[in-house]
Amino acid sequence: MTISTTPTLDTTRLGAWMDAAGLPGAGAPIEQRFLSGGTQNEIYVITRGDHTSVLRIPPVSAPAERDAGILREWRIIEALDGTDVPHTAAIAACTDLSVLGRTFYLMGFVDGWSPMENHGVWPEPFASDHAARAGLGYQLAEGIALLSRVDWRAKGLQDLGRPDGYHERQVARWLDFYAKIDGSRTLDGMAEATEWLRTNRPLDYIPGIMHGDYQFANVMFRHGGPAKLAALVDWEMGTVGDPKLDLGWMLQGWPEDTSDPALANRGYANMQYMPSSSQILAHYAEVSGRQVDDIDYYLILAKWKLAIVLERGYQRAKGDVKLEAFGPVVVDTMRSAAELAETTEYRHVG
Repeated sequence: MTISTTPTLDTTRLGAWMDAAGLPGAGAPIEQRFLSGGTQNEIYVITRGDHTSVLRIPPVSAPAERDAGILREWRIIEALDGTDVPHTAAIAACTDLSVLGRTFYLMGFVDGWSPMENHGVWPEPFASDHAARAGLGYQLAEGIALLSRVDWRAKGLQDLGRPDGYHERQVARWLDFYAKIDGSRTLDGMAEATEWLRTNRPLDYIPGIMHGDYQFANVMFRHGGPAKLAALVDWEMGTVGDPKLDLGWMLQGWPEDTSDPALANRGYANMQYMPSSSQILAHYAEVSGRQVDDIDYYLILAKWKLAIVLERGYQRAKGDVKLEAFGPVVVDTMRSAAELAETTEYRHVG
């Protein structure tokens, strides 16, 4: 006998809650399909009659504070309703632990594809039509450009983050994070990049909603061409802060010269024939209405922060080949942050 280890939901309790909430498909049986999951979230496709939605819930083993994180995600998704930001529809959230044991929410099902699905190979027409592929890059930039324009105060997100003093806190916060990493190394260039970030801050900081981990891995596109962003997804790191850090995070490894054939086999997203980083930057500025003269600050901060985050994974590898591969990436990324800090013409003594 084969025993399934795929997580499942109590559809009887879920159905009763959905009926009480007046959601579509009342009384119809529920079909569930486990989509993905890890230590922080489980995602299920829920079909009831003609209606399909997606349920996001922490696993039983996740720490209790993850329930609050789920509600943070829900607030952002709900706030995007009625905006021009590509997003999943907000259907309903549940904090009653007697239903499924954890806080969860239902969002609209997106009929699209994720760049993570194809292991570095773009689906057609983007695999063969290089001009069409460029549209994927522009659409990616457009997603956070539109997000940066959302009136977060009008959407009731005043208490979601702490925009006041946002940049003043960044260095101290991530140095504290780094200090708690067991076995962390002394990284070449870290001292130089840290000091530069302490003494140079943006001249023009306009708070807004930010995704927190913006990249091809966390968006979905519509099927077929031309490229059209379907939704920004995975809001675990979402907050109110400086949206241009999303831009820096997205661009920190983006090549200026995208003609190099070697880009086709580097990472989960084939960057060959994408727009250059300068073109992406210009498109973001045009759509967002924000100035980007200080982009080097955000690139240095993004590289510096990424190296610190990956160092924690590397130190926890314990034989995990994927995590062990972070080792040289951490070193290269921190050196890159320091090199940019040394060569950039952007300076602002804060």
